[in-house]
Amino acid sequence: MKTTDAAVLDEPKIHEPTAEAAVEPAIEGRPRPSTVGVKDARIYIDGKFYSEADAKISVFDHGLLYGDGIFEGIRFYNGRVFRLGEHLDRLWDSARSICLEIPMTKEEMTEALLETIRQNHLRDGYVRLLVTRGIGNLGLNPMQCKSPSVIIIVAAITLYHENLYRKGLTIVTCATRRCNPGALNPAVKSLNYLNNVMARLEANLADADEALMLNDEGNVAECTADNIFVVKRGQIVTPPVTAGALRGITRSVAFEIAAELGFKTLKADITRHDVYAADECFLTGTAAEIVPVVKADGRVIGNGKPGPITTRIIARFREMTRETGTPIFT
Repeated sequence: MKTTDAAVLDEPKIHEPTAEAAVEPAIEGRPRPSTVGVKDARIYIDGKFYSEADAKISVFDHGLLYGDGIFEGIRFYNGRVFRLGEHLDRLWDSARSICLEIPMTKEEMTEALLETIRQNHLRDGYVRLLVTRGIGNLGLNPMQCKSPSVIIIVAAITLYHENLYRKGLTIVTCATRRCNPGALNPAVKSLNYLNNVMARLEANLADADEALMLNDEGNVAECTADNIFVVKRGQIVTPPVTAGALRGITRSVAFEIAAELGFKTLKADITRHDVYAADECFLTGTAAEIVPVVKADGRVIGNGKPGPITTRIIARFREMTRETGTPIFT
């Protein structure tokens, strides 16, 4: 494992957190036997609420035509939105990076998001917040798009079955490499997620729970929808954002929890060997939360069971989601 000086740029911001629950979706995981969604769902589009049947965007929206837009996935538990401020900060950072003017303030976005949850009568679930470039013509030039669109969708969610949190996931390394920052910086959560989708297909074909993505140097970047952490001799290590890892919100929470529990964390380049030889491994993500990994490319990690450090971090994370967050119903 090679430490990178750039890791100092990768310090997590400290914001407030939110609450817990065992929820049910179909957002990014493998196909599930049970469906998810909200009966009589209400969807926010540009200041108005629509039923699912009536919620439509133009075929000329550049978010559809070119993946020209940004998004955030946000969780809420027990009537509180978890880390809402951090998610909105990242959304605004993504927008600035691609020269997209979000047509509302953060305060207005906060109220729109909270009201969308209220309209759907949920206390636990998942929010997909999108900002598209808006309607243009069939040309590529974003200057043709005069009015960005804001879309907020609320759903119930469970990415993985609870058994996988107790027994652990299986992951495989995929051939699809993480986007080079010189081409499309992974720090931008854009609507162009084809890189991740292609990797996800490889995981499906290998009958694995997730796919491990490498960067052009052959180092580990992240998984298709999650950051990855390895534990070796009590030290917790995760790739830096310079390796192609998203600066994940749950990733930052994991840093906080590790510090609170007295564990040392390190942001450093890691290889597949480091994953195979790890004592423990876990993934973090808004939809996945914190989930253990027990096998990678056919190699059993540690003793093949979720490790004690991972288990403690998961337990503390669930406490935080139960107890903290932006209140929805006030």
